[in-house]
Formats: sequence, structure tokens, C-alpha cells
Amino acid sequence: MPNIRRKQHLGLIGMLLIAVAFAALQVTAVTGRASPDTKNYLSYALSLSGESREEAGRRAIAHSCASGQHASLSPVPWTNRKDVGESEEQCVRRLNDSVAYWLHHGNTEGMTAPFANQRFMAIFEARPGYPLFLVPFVTAFGATWGLWLAGLVIALAGSVCVLLALRAAGASRRAGLAGQALYLALPTGTVAMNPLSDGLALALGTVVVLGCVLLLRDRPRTDADTGTTTGPAARAGAAGPRAGAVLVAGGLALMFLVRYSQALLLAVALAAVLLAWSGRLRLRRRPPGPVLRAGALCGALAAGVYAGAHLLGWPMGQDSAQDLLTHHYQRPDLPNPWPEFFVRERVFWSAWLRRQAAQPILPVLLALSAWALLRRRSAVLPIALAAGAAGLLNQAGHPNLGQLYGYRLIVFLWLLPALAIPLLLDRPRTGTGHLSPSRGGTEDHSVPAPVGGAPGGVRHPASRS
Repeated sequence: MPNIRRKQHLGLIGMLLIAVAFAALQVTAVTGRASPDTKNYLSYALSLSGESREEAGRRAIAHSCASGQHASLSPVPWTNRKDVGESEEQCVRRLNDSVAYWLHHGNTEGMTAPFANQRFMAIFEARPGYPLFLVPFVTAFGATWGLWLAGLVIALAGSVCVLLALRAAGASRRAGLAGQALYLALPTGTVAMNPLSDGLALALGTVVVLGCVLLLRDRPRTDADTGTTTGPAARAGAAGPRAGAVLVAGGLALMFLVRYSQALLLAVALAAVLLAWSGRLRLRRRPPGPVLRAGALCGALAAGVYAGAHLLGWPMGQDSAQDLLTHHYQRPDLPNPWPEFFVRERVFWSAWLRRQAAQPILPVLLALSAWALLRRRSAVLPIALAAGAAGLLNQAGHPNLGQLYGYRLIVFLWLLPALAIPLLLDRPRTGTGHLSPSRGGTEDHSVPAPVGGAPGGVRHPASRS
């Protein structure tokens, strides 16, 4: 028992050391992260905190222009965060003039300041979750440090969920810590730190991933199985399908308020993968119960997300296509946007593939992920595959060449290597029978029970009828 507790304490220390190291690195760039959309979210948050719409807009402009002086220029000429040679004073004057123009042209309502036409700003009005999350941070610490601290909390929360998802799926402690470190080192960590809604949506996505893993468990882990109940990994192992359902439903409900389009795509991708998996289990005459229930839950939640966005009158797919093709609704709508939209798709993905060939970091990581999918058996792998598919779908919905060098729209794709590659650190599980902690290809005695219905997973004898 003392040896078990000592190992769990070492795991907790490892998790904290990774978090502290990441936080220390982020201190080097407290400002300079603002993008053109940051001022929209910041003005919304300041309005929620009690500022007038005019004062919220003024403070958001001041922060955006000050941050722009520390930002590096984008490699894509037409997406620079600031005009070349523009001073902070010139930036403030330009944005104030823009606000005055749109106020004069009818944008007089809403929580966000009138930085653009009302139809474009409605996109941000439909994302209240992130500004609401920012309120305590910007109220207590101001815009600069508040946005930075909010990003740090978001990044670390997502990394811990990745660690817990791996541990709940039966991965070793070192694999869990490797997943946490990968999440923070890959663009997932970068996007999480940026003052945009994408990072919070990603963190909530990791909550959904963790919930899906728990949904697929045969039963909760007990003291007789682990010999202990201490430590975050042990508590993750003790959670069962009920906790998993709460995490999946709660994570997607909160993501609906942050970025409902990404919530919809994640729910659809999870439902598709899980239902396909349950069909494969039926063909092999294996019980598909947990997988089928998880797929049905994700499918029902996807329908709920779509219905909720429709009932609230939030912008949908047609609006997104018009936004892209009319330069944020500054030109008349196209009667039929889809032919030109699919031309943009072809141009974007051709350019994207050329970029991956020139800088093959992602292809290499995806190749390692594919190796893990082929060589390892874990319930987290099909869930990670669904999360990656949700990232590709999100990028496909926004084939904007301005995002070619960025990661935020496709960031869920990077969850696949963050969740899959760490499993290569563990020995493959082979053979049949009971997978005890000492025989499951893991190195410690606090590994959760195998996941029922998972590829290669074996039911615990006590769970058989």
C-alpha cells in the first residue's frame, strides 16, 4: 500500500511539474496574442461585467491595439494582425472611426461593441459562453492579465482531461503524463492560450472525450480492483457510465454556448464513429451495449444542439458560407453560394496539402497515430479519431486561405496525436482472460479496469452474468 501511494504521489507531482513548466513558458508572452476577433469577445465580457457598450468598446480597442504592437506579423500578407507600420495611436483612431461608422449605419444593439455590421457581429453574440467565462478574470485582473490567466486555466484544464481520459482507458501513468505534455506542446496548447473561443471549446471537447471513455466502461473501478482510492487517476478509474454521461452531456451543453457549430460537429462525429463501432461489434457477435448507448447519447445531443441553434435564430451553415464569400457581409449575398463555396474548398485543401508536404509535422504525427490505432487496443482511440474528424469538418466549413497558416479551426485534429501517440509507450495487450494491473502492459497498480466493448478489451470476470 505505501508503495502504491508513493507512485500515485509521483504521478501527481509529474502532472504539476508539467503544468508549472508550461505556465512559466507562457509568462514570456503575456501580451501580443490578440487577434482581430479578440476585441469582440473582450467587449462582450466587459459589457457583461457592467461596463456600458461604449466603454467596453473603448477598452477592447485599447487592449487590441496595445497587444498588436507586440504581435509578430502573419506570414500571410492579407491576415496581418496590424497594418505594417501602424502605430498604437493610429490603430486606436482607425478602430474608433470604424465603430462610429457602424453606429451611424444601424448597429446600435447587442452586447458587443459595433466593430462591424450587425449581421457579422451576430456571430459573436451567439457565443456568450466564452465572454461569460472571461468576466471574473478581466474584472479581477484587467484585460491583459485576465485574458492570459483565463487562457492558462483553459489550457491546463484541457491537458488534465487528456491525462485522465488516457488513464481511465487503461493507459499507464507515463502515457497519461505524455498525453498531458503533448497536449500543451502541440497547437492544442497554443490555441488554448489564445484569447478566442476556440480554446475553451477545445477544453470542453476534452471533457466530452473523458466522458465518452467513462461511458464505455463495464463498471466503476472498486477498491478491491485498485487497492486504493487516492489520486486523480484513481478517482477517474472509480467513475462509471453515469459520470461519463454527465460529462458528455454537460460538456456539449457548455460547448453549445461557446461555439455551437463545433459542438454540433463533435457530437455528430462521435455518434457516427460509435454507432459504426457498435455495428462492427454486432457483426462479430459481441455485445455492443455500452458503445451503442454512447453513440445514441451523442446522436441525441447532436440533434439537441442543432435544434437549439435553430430555435435561437443563431447563424447556420448558409450564413457561414455567405460570410466567407461576401467578405463578412460587406457585399450582397449570392443567390446560390455553394458552387463558389466548393471551389474555395478545392483551392484551400490543395494549398493545405502542399503546406503539409513542405512542413510534414502533422503528417508524421498522424502516421504515428495510425500506428497506434493499428497496434494498440484502447477505447480512447476511436473517440480520438472522432475528435480529429470533427476538426477536419470544422475546417471544411471555413475554407479560408487566411487560416492556412493557423491551427484554431482545425485544432480538434491535433487531439488525435495527443491521445493516440502516448499509447505507444505501453506494451500491447495480448492474449485473453482477465487483464490485471500487473498483466495489462502497464507499469503501476492504479490502472483502471479495461473498457467493456473496446477493441481488444476484456470484461472483468465479476461483470459477467
